[in-house]
Amino acid sequence: MQRDPSLSAALREASPALAQLPFTLAALRAAYAAGTRPEDVVAEAFRRLDAVDDPGIFIHEARETALAAARALGRPDGRPLWGIPFAVKDNIDVAGMPTTAACPDFAHTPQQDAFVVARLRAAGAIILGKANLDQFATGLVGLRTPYPAPRNAVDPAIVPGGSSSGSAVAVAQGIAVFSLGTDTAGSGRVPAALNDIVGLKPTLGAFSATGVVPACRSLDTISIFAQSVADAWEVFGICAAHDPKDAYSRELPPQRLSHLPPSVRIAVPDEASLRTFGDAVQAEHFRTTIARLRTSGAVVMEIDFTPFHDIAAMLYNGPWVAERIAAVGARLQEKPETLHPTTRAILEGGLHFTAVDAFRAQYRLAELRARCEEEMADAHFICVPTIPRFVTCAEVEADPIGPNSQLGTYTNFVNLLDMCGLAVPTGPRADGRPGSLTILARKGEDAKVAALALAVEHGGDAGQASYAEGAGADEIALAVCGAHMSGLPLNGELTALGARFLRASRTAPLYSLYALPGGPPERPGLIRTGKGRGEAIALEVWALPRAAFGTFMAGIPAPLGIGSLLLEDGALVKGFICEPHGIEGAVDVTQTGGWRAALLSGKVGARV
Repeated sequence: MQRDPSLSAALREASPALAQLPFTLAALRAAYAAGTRPEDVVAEAFRRLDAVDDPGIFIHEARETALAAARALGRPDGRPLWGIPFAVKDNIDVAGMPTTAACPDFAHTPQQDAFVVARLRAAGAIILGKANLDQFATGLVGLRTPYPAPRNAVDPAIVPGGSSSGSAVAVAQGIAVFSLGTDTAGSGRVPAALNDIVGLKPTLGAFSATGVVPACRSLDTISIFAQSVADAWEVFGICAAHDPKDAYSRELPPQRLSHLPPSVRIAVPDEASLRTFGDAVQAEHFRTTIARLRTSGAVVMEIDFTPFHDIAAMLYNGPWVAERIAAVGARLQEKPETLHPTTRAILEGGLHFTAVDAFRAQYRLAELRARCEEEMADAHFICVPTIPRFVTCAEVEADPIGPNSQLGTYTNFVNLLDMCGLAVPTGPRADGRPGSLTILARKGEDAKVAALALAVEHGGDAGQASYAEGAGADEIALAVCGAHMSGLPLNGELTALGARFLRASRTAPLYSLYALPGGPPERPGLIRTGKGRGEAIALEVWALPRAAFGTFMAGIPAPLGIGSLLLEDGALVKGFICEPHGIEGAVDVTQTGGWRAALLSGKVGARV
């Protein structure tokens, strides 16, 4: 591949600081606030890819395109994913990049981004490339590809997991901050468990499927891989939106994380129905994880998981395999040689099902669903091992079907039951391999799942989930637009009082921003100037404990104060404002779009 000489030079000259930088939203935002350029981050992403030396992660690398996108960003503008590199599974369209679904004969170059990709790019994110997958998203092992298969980021002897193999490995190797996968039977959760990262599978219809090559159209969803629950949840908030062009898209109520209710009730498989296929270490690690939740105050109920297992078996042993044939069209009959041998064998099994079989399966599913609902009637959540056991590449080479089926034990039933779920790392097992718990809930309860996942991520305390999109009952949402933002000199005044970052946002286009005289540290003044005279100004919203609000207010110097700010999404929150007389002798920096950009512009007396 011929490369842009400037990118090659950037790869050679990667800074030691960037090489050590965690690729998370918080770390990159802090780096950008300190003056790091997006093109340097993109160069570092590809330096890491080269260092990993795994040709199976991406089917299409977008090196030059990503670098050009980074350079085109200009100065920080307050968008929530400004300069954040991510990867896209190669069954999701990106304008100008080939979509193959891991079938070279299927390759085509779309002219439009998939709906979700467009939202992420509009939020400022940068695409690194199209990631490898099990062909036509059919598989959970990650090896059913005509391209080199990605290597598991934890242990190359273990399968990388599929079908979203490259997407998961790109995040696990620290190349992408987050990535898009898809999930029909577990493809957004199984690779997360195998590579020790977070995998978020939303409620069906929460993310538009416009621009996605279908596997089982009625059960498909885009999914998210990330290093942390907080990062995955923030990306969820950007991706989730109703799409009138997608018949399966749902208008769901706004999702807001909040503190978990007291006495969280969790259903788990009883001993008789806990399946780990002889992996005693996996079973014990699961019990230990659940014990931590019980100790923290959760009420744990053991249920008969048999009906869930029965539904899981239906996904590949029933007529939903025929739905996969509908996705690949006439290829199975007209060009079978273009299919991976295992993919072809699976799809051929779908040719034997009839319409009568499809109806009978629906009746059976309804019966089993009723039994499942009875089992989980008193539970807020279901918790299961994400995978029942680890599968090696050698096992799949000897038996391409059996081990793959086992990996779907705790994932295959989820979309058939219209549930949402999130796979979260739970620390190493006794043998050192990564542990993972999947938290499941009913459709539309994604925020509750994320709240419990945060508790698990932070040690299993079901009463101490501390991240929220909205402030809790004992907190005040506070908008900060200057030196109190993440990575800036006064941010410590917030964090010392127990404040929590909620989200990046902007004001409604009604405000002007001024660099006030005095300092250090330099401070801005925000004034509402009205429609047609003001702009949208970048800010951050934090949750400040109500008990600490008075202490914080006492430290605010004139001419600044706290008032009510109107945000671009229509929300009204408390935030910093400036008295009009305070802008005498101040510098108008409104056109920069925000304080970080103003600092970088040289219009104020300090650089970040």
